[in-house]
Amino acid sequence: MTEQTLADRIGLAPEPAMPQHPDVPTWRMATPEDIDAMHGISTAAGRVDHPTWSMPREDIADTFEMSHIDHSRDTVIGFAADGTPVAYGSAFVHPSRDVRVQVDIAGEVHPEWRRRGVGTQVVQWQYAQAVRRLAESGSTLPGTVRAYAEGANDDAAALLERHGLRVQRWFTTMQRDLSEPIPARETPDGFVLVPYSSERALDALEARNDAFRDHWGSLPSAPETWQKFVGGPFLRPDLSTLVLDGDRIVAFCLGSVNEEDWAALGASHVYIDLIGVVRSHRGRGLAPLVIAESLRAAAAAGLEKAVLDVDTESPTGAHSLYESLGFVATERERVLVREF
Repeated sequence: MTEQTLADRIGLAPEPAMPQHPDVPTWRMATPEDIDAMHGISTAAGRVDHPTWSMPREDIADTFEMSHIDHSRDTVIGFAADGTPVAYGSAFVHPSRDVRVQVDIAGEVHPEWRRRGVGTQVVQWQYAQAVRRLAESGSTLPGTVRAYAEGANDDAAALLERHGLRVQRWFTTMQRDLSEPIPARETPDGFVLVPYSSERALDALEARNDAFRDHWGSLPSAPETWQKFVGGPFLRPDLSTLVLDGDRIVAFCLGSVNEEDWAALGASHVYIDLIGVVRSHRGRGLAPLVIAESLRAAAAAGLEKAVLDVDTESPTGAHSLYESLGFVATERERVLVREF
């Protein structure tokens, strides 16, 4: 018996109609010339939805250079009659298709244009495009449409739920005051602590994909995406720590610094992007060891706080680990998913 493809399971998935709204007469597909417009919308939205951090312009610009993203078909942007950028929405297929085909939808409506039905139009287009992209994949793997909504943005969550997405997970932002003592931890015999360095980029990618293979919602990071992260302007190798077993990276704590966010948070800080231990080396105390070393490096660099995000239901007990290291929960974000 032939296994059903996503197209079989989804059924008809036509090209979505462009959004229509009386206050937003112009809608078109995004081009590189729209990077500043998208960043402006994102920055304004961020002041309302997540006031302690902002989306760097570089992150948006990077997406126009990635081979798996085609904004000319997967991002729509809308303008008011006077040319003011109002909203944009994207639907990107994740480059990894080993486990499932996943389409991530993301976008923003400028706060001054909310509560007029603009977001309804954007999400309708995004969802239709995401389903279309799943159907045309030809895959027999499971298909997923995924989106994030900040804890304070119930309106965005409600729009997504109208299309069958449901909250599957909550992530919590946690902060630690670096003026508080950081307990010393002894490195177990046979292991070495070293700062991250660019020549270890591919080894770090291998460790990341191993460590996150059994984490909820995680897919392998592709080399192109990984290089944008580790080779970008924000990663701080001096605040990022690796644990080596011989030449192999078995644990890591990678941190970045975006000084534009310091005023929003009210403190200079390092954002801890990734913490992980490869599966063969868990249960040896390497996670608190590598985190503590990065915290000490950040404190020595004169930074005031450390910030990270954690899955509140992580089976590794990460939330409790971070609390034991002095982190305190602040904001929340939900992940909504629909599966096919």
